[in-house]
Amino acid sequence: MGGTAEPETEPDAVRAEVLAIPLPVAELHLHIEGTLQPELIFALAERNGIELPYAGLDELRERYEFTDLQSFLDLYYANMAVLQTEQDFADMTRAYLERAAVAGVRHAEIMMDPQAHLSRGIPLETCVNGVASVLATSQEDFGISTLLIAAFLRDLPEESALGVLDGLLAMNAPIAAVGLDSAEVGNPPSKFERLYDKAREAGLRLTAHAGEEGPASYIVEALDILGVERIDHGIRCMEDPDLVERLVDARIPLTVCPLSNVRLRAVDTLADHPLPAMLAAGLNVSVNSDDPAYFGGYVDDNFAQLGMVFELSDFDKARLAANSIHSSFASEERKAELLDELNGREVTHP
Repeated sequence: MGGTAEPETEPDAVRAEVLAIPLPVAELHLHIEGTLQPELIFALAERNGIELPYAGLDELRERYEFTDLQSFLDLYYANMAVLQTEQDFADMTRAYLERAAVAGVRHAEIMMDPQAHLSRGIPLETCVNGVASVLATSQEDFGISTLLIAAFLRDLPEESALGVLDGLLAMNAPIAAVGLDSAEVGNPPSKFERLYDKAREAGLRLTAHAGEEGPASYIVEALDILGVERIDHGIRCMEDPDLVERLVDARIPLTVCPLSNVRLRAVDTLADHPLPAMLAAGLNVSVNSDDPAYFGGYVDDNFAQLGMVFELSDFDKARLAANSIHSSFASEERKAELLDELNGREVTHP
């Protein structure tokens, strides 16, 4: 029985359609509190009877023009006031995972700032259990495997961090790693040597923010004194050729956040960002969103804007995606699954 043959799809059209779908990536530098979108801030404020100092969404959004890291942190901590219950933390986490799935995230290592909530009178169990309750089923619900990282505020004394880590360990909190964030300048990694010794003894993985606003020497301290496996940000390593060579040789991961760096004035414009030079130097860099509700984009937005400004090749994007997977704290089995998915995209070398 005869019939009209279906026209074959052009190979280039198939490839374009495939590459339009976000690459599978691991997001390694993400602060869950930084995913609070303005709409959710107002919804949680209404639910909890909190009066916000903004007349509406437009007034809140007007405050998202930052001059430096501290100007961002002031707003970031103020907006946390709406997080009161386990349900609030769960809703925030669920909203991030829904958006991250659209962005191509298949594994996420999520930082949470317990000290920022304890200082507001929110019990440790409330913030941890709220976030963890959603992460427990993240792969089934969103296709995203997840790990929780307890991040400590470097502008507070080390004794505070040690006390919180003791509390997390005592409650057997489901954390996989510790990190270091908040105001970098004047708070070198060496300030937290005992904290990282204790975390290492507890079998936790180690990462730390370094070399964003702080100097390249902070990256060296994080490696040599804290013994971290991964550097969050790390863009100022480019000021020290010997450090770059060391990072390349050791394949130390750098979790770079381009849109964040621009919004916090670590670089003037995206066109000034050192990411292409970092790739050319052979550094193990990945692309992440940091605090996407505040910095204008999730992982896919970062990739899209980088692609427009630097004309990154499909191969470069796939290389960044592969770096993120290799650099994650996921199990070797999960890494293999994600790399198989990435390799199935048929991205060729230019």
